[in-house]
Amino acid sequence: MTELKVTLKRSVIGRPQNQRDTVKALGLRKLHSAAVKPDNAAIRGMISTVSHLVDVEKV
Repeated sequence: MTELKVTLKRSVIGRPQNQRDTVKALGLRKLHSAAVKPDNAAIRGMISTVSHLVDVEKV
């Protein structure tokens, strides 16, 4: 199964609470932090919610 590397590229300061919660649920804390997640529908939905804040690449 493929995995996705998600990297936080923009700050969550001033963003709505649901976007902050989504970034936290993805395991991202600080700017430029990265997390490897499985490629499934739930993770894809979370990434689409904060797509303007993160970079995604296949691992």
